[in-house]
Amino acid sequence: MALYQFQLPDVGEGIHEGEIVKLFVKPGDKIEEFEPFAEVQTDKAVVEIPSPVTGVVKELKVEEGQMALIHSVIAVIDAEGEVPASEEAPEAPQAEEKPAEEVAKAESSTPVATPGEGTSHINVKAMPSVRKMARDMGVDLTRVKGTGKHGRVLAEDVKAFTTGGAATEEVVLPTEATPASESVETTEPTPVASTPATPAPTAPKAPLESYGTEERMPLRGIRRTIAKRMVESKHTAPHVTIMDEIDVTELIELRKWAKDEAAKANVKLTYLPFIMKAVVSALKEFPMLNASIDDAAEEIVVKKYYHIGMAAATDNGLMVPVLRDADRKSIFQLAQEVTDKAGRAREMKLAADELKGSTFSISSLGNLGGQNFTPIINHPEVAILGVGSIEQKAVVVDGEIVIRSMMHVSVSFDHRLIDGDLAARFISKLKKLLSSPKLLMMEM
Repeated sequence: MALYQFQLPDVGEGIHEGEIVKLFVKPGDKIEEFEPFAEVQTDKAVVEIPSPVTGVVKELKVEEGQMALIHSVIAVIDAEGEVPASEEAPEAPQAEEKPAEEVAKAESSTPVATPGEGTSHINVKAMPSVRKMARDMGVDLTRVKGTGKHGRVLAEDVKAFTTGGAATEEVVLPTEATPASESVETTEPTPVASTPATPAPTAPKAPLESYGTEERMPLRGIRRTIAKRMVESKHTAPHVTIMDEIDVTELIELRKWAKDEAAKANVKLTYLPFIMKAVVSALKEFPMLNASIDDAAEEIVVKKYYHIGMAAATDNGLMVPVLRDADRKSIFQLAQEVTDKAGRAREMKLAADELKGSTFSISSLGNLGGQNFTPIINHPEVAILGVGSIEQKAVVVDGEIVIRSMMHVSVSFDHRLIDGDLAARFISKLKKLLSSPKLLMMEM
């Protein structure tokens, strides 16, 4: 038997922590290899974690509802058979007397963040140009909250900090309770500013006042991720939204006819697959809306593939499953995939890679009765289509007032890359295809 330190495994690219939703064991329980050990909710989905060994649970390091870092120890198992030495629970180290000179040397070699320094030896992800900007402005990068990919500090973050913007949470240096391996790595040493400067003051957060009966719950899992990403998107991309209406009278008739054919193939046919096909066609004509901005490299990345994100409401918050290569799939194939992924999103059964890589997203509130709204861009994409309700309205066609079925749509776009005229032409293309679905069929 050997003591095995069970570390929370890496459950997906870009995932750094997860919430322990459920523990299937308690100390003293016998568990077999591959049996369910815990359910962990990440930014993306709920994942079942199996036990990597057979043995008896000696100690649990986490509780239900607790956040745990990837690769942190969540349990100690008295495992049967041989266990790799690197995964055995270490024996308690013996206290060792050290000469005073060695203690002083060790303390002096520990990197420490010094208030007032423009930068320090704390690991910070930032481009050299951003580090130079921080030094020139007398800003301590360890106090700046990075909004770039994987927490990278951008030039905008430094500027925001000097005007009273958000600062990072207190930096915790590696100690016995915080292994050095959990700190973020950096690829270059950070020079110290030659002239100390006083950091910009940040207002302390006042506790919310209570004026009656309340219920409080932790901001965790998907809802926590949604909150962070919505703020990141609005902070990074200057949003502009254009709204319009599309005459979908003919599309409604086409769908009614096609529903019978779809039912024979056991396919639930909604309007979304038709909209996706129209979006792909418009993206091919206006490729800048199928792009992203690489802030770190200062490059525009135009995607030559069409992976459409589909906003899906769940009990845990909004999720965006991705339908890959939408340009290569038929309307019936897209319809099947929409039904499948929407259902598994509600059940929290989507794999992590099914929730990333989209190039353009669609958010639909039509079945809920909403008309116009301003959807937030799914960063790092540069545009998103919002689909509202369809309602019958009196409109003028060829000089006569007639009743037509009108769909409300809106396109939010990143004004750093997309100008209003381009977004307007994109909507015009959608209107042309969806109001005359015969044209849409001819492009398939």
